[in-house]
Amino acid sequence: MNNKNTFNPFRRLHFYAAWFITPLLLTLTISGIGYLFYTDVEKYVYEKEFFGKSDIAVKQSIDEAIKKISDKYPDYKIGKISILEEPFNNRVTISNDIGDSKYLFLDTNNQLVAVQNTKYTYANFMRNFHSSLFTGSTFIRYLVELTACWTVFLIVSGIYMTIKKKLLSIKSKQGTQLKFQKIHAILGLVIAFPLFVIVLTGIPWSVFMGSHISKFGQEHPELGRTELRYNPPQSDVSEIPWATRSLDQPTSNPTSHGDHHSAANATISNPGQKSMESILAEAKNEEIAMPFSVVYPSNESGVFTVSKSSNTGVTGLDVSPYKETTAYFDQYSGRLIARINFDDYGIIGKWFTWGIPLHEGHLFGLANKILNLIVCLAFISSIVMGFISWMKKIKSGRLSGPKRINKPWSIGAILTLLVLGVLMPLFGLSVLIIFIIESIIYYATKNKMQTVN
Repeated sequence: MNNKNTFNPFRRLHFYAAWFITPLLLTLTISGIGYLFYTDVEKYVYEKEFFGKSDIAVKQSIDEAIKKISDKYPDYKIGKISILEEPFNNRVTISNDIGDSKYLFLDTNNQLVAVQNTKYTYANFMRNFHSSLFTGSTFIRYLVELTACWTVFLIVSGIYMTIKKKLLSIKSKQGTQLKFQKIHAILGLVIAFPLFVIVLTGIPWSVFMGSHISKFGQEHPELGRTELRYNPPQSDVSEIPWATRSLDQPTSNPTSHGDHHSAANATISNPGQKSMESILAEAKNEEIAMPFSVVYPSNESGVFTVSKSSNTGVTGLDVSPYKETTAYFDQYSGRLIARINFDDYGIIGKWFTWGIPLHEGHLFGLANKILNLIVCLAFISSIVMGFISWMKKIKSGRLSGPKRINKPWSIGAILTLLVLGVLMPLFGLSVLIIFIIESIIYYATKNKMQTVN
């Protein structure tokens, strides 16, 4: 790398990026810590919902329970039933046409135990906090993605400057400012790789890069999650009475998270449709072990979808990525139409499936949570150390950043930013804006100095 003027622009970008993204970065880190332990929190806070029993001790079938729920909530449609392992209660998800949804918990007798508003559960609260600061705004999600992109640059530029400035060899007695800067650098180096992995595995949720990667996987199913995952099979509509067939069949609403299927178009009363008990029996015959979710057909030609996922976001429902499976059953005959397992995914599908639970902290149990927690706490500490070292350096009452060396950027700096910009388009766009501003400042300052001379 050409180092004639690499350090200064990296230093300036590192400094200003840190200041501009730190508020959102701290918010994402703190909310991420909160989400790490959502299963532990929910098991304690929602003990009645997950483990409680109804006062009614009479045993009823799952289909009888579904009928009662439909009668009790006529404005809602049942979209999905999550069948969990004991001692967890099963969970029914219902939603209406305006986007409201509820979770209903059924005990071992299939009697209703409790009802939750999905919007206010701890897991969904922390997820919304982490992804869009509760706003649901696409603009905020773009800012979150941009923050993640600049975090990658902070890692890259931090490593470069630590080596270039030889911060690791600085002795503590050389000043408190350098002492804190050294601690900042050491923490940054130690967490550089795991932090990079955490950022990288969060990309599937990003509004820009995530959508394009998902679209690429859909266009290239051999690399993604196979054609069946994107275009599920249909039930044999010849089994539907001709007079009841719909010419305009609605489509399912897509989702980016494993368990968040829409229930708005779910259909549970098509003539000739198999009972839920029958579908559960077929799933058992296919050796699909609990926990799993059963999603109702979205229309007359839709299928029952039985799935085990590694990134459901539901306490008690996540499984190992290698146990992921999605099975499609004809809603009229109950026969298995197709099944997709983890081994059928392409490299992108496997990356998504493996990376999301790693990011969430449950890929390899408690150790994953602790590792992510340590990285997050060390990252916050590094931010604090960087801030203190800057405060120790500036003169009292005079805020200032790294001085600009009035020389063109080196080829090495430009190439580094170009590569990162291509890999992360939002970052590239922001750097382009900064480069234009820097160029204006450079030529304006250069012309001024020539005029003075």
